[in-house]
Amino acid sequence: MDKDEKVKLVVRIANDLWNRGNIDAADDIMLEDANYYGPHMPNGKGTREDWKRTITMYRSAFPDSHVIYEDLIVTEDTVVGRWTASATHSGDLPGLAPTGKPIKISGITIYRFVESKISEAWEELNMLGMWQQLGVINLPGPH
Repeated sequence: MDKDEKVKLVVRIANDLWNRGNIDAADDIMLEDANYYGPHMPNGKGTREDWKRTITMYRSAFPDSHVIYEDLIVTEDTVVGRWTASATHSGDLPGLAPTGKPIKISGITIYRFVESKISEAWEELNMLGMWQQLGVINLPGPH
């Protein structure tokens, strides 16, 4: 798999899954037995199916979500993507009714490739910033 093919596959995550809500595209992007490590996975680790459920849950809470990759760094078997996401909280999140508030968060995801698909993904994102923007968490000090 060459550099351009890896980039196209990663960009499909933003365009197909997050922006369009085509969750089935994950089957073309990630291996069936892939591992996904992220703050919203059970015990920090999940499967492709967990990833699909998580995206579905967030898209139902933020149906106008828009994700864009700001930077992509490609190596032999890895793509590192720095991304931003914007959306409006207009659907239920577990434990939080819609607030109608807009959010903008950022994150970095590292994707490892095997057999022309993603075999592992590690994600760090600004969950604290999201909860602050939704009014769930207030930090001490002036704002």
